[in-house]
Amino acid sequence: EVQLQASGGGLVQAGGSLRLSCAASGFTFEEDAIGWFRQAPGKEREGVACISRGGSSRWYPDFLEGRFIISSDNAKNTVDLQMNSLKPEDTAVYYCAARRSGWCNPYMMDLWGKGTQVTVSS
Repeated sequence: EVQLQASGGGLVQAGGSLRLSCAASGFTFEEDAIGWFRQAPGKEREGVACISRGGSSRWYPDFLEGRFIISSDNAKNTVDLQMNSLKPEDTAVYYCAARRSGWCNPYMMDLWGKGTQVTVSS
């Protein structure tokens, strides 16, 4: 079965760091882009990072203020998200997703992972 699964979430105090990992099974990364998204209860999904095939292009929303870093390891079929200086407003379920042709878009991704909970306490 082709799937993505995010892992590495947990409970962390404000100002701390977490590293999330997105693992692919049933296929190797050959899509145009892999993205990380998050969703808090009652809120829409929002993108927090995107990386192109080969890692040559990366995107982050301005509201993160440079706190997150996305990276890929094709040999391991993983895409990681290093999250630093975490804030309570970062609390959400984090998902990775792949798009076969195009850039990251929360409504146009082709394959979604199961997600991992990140909770940031004050």
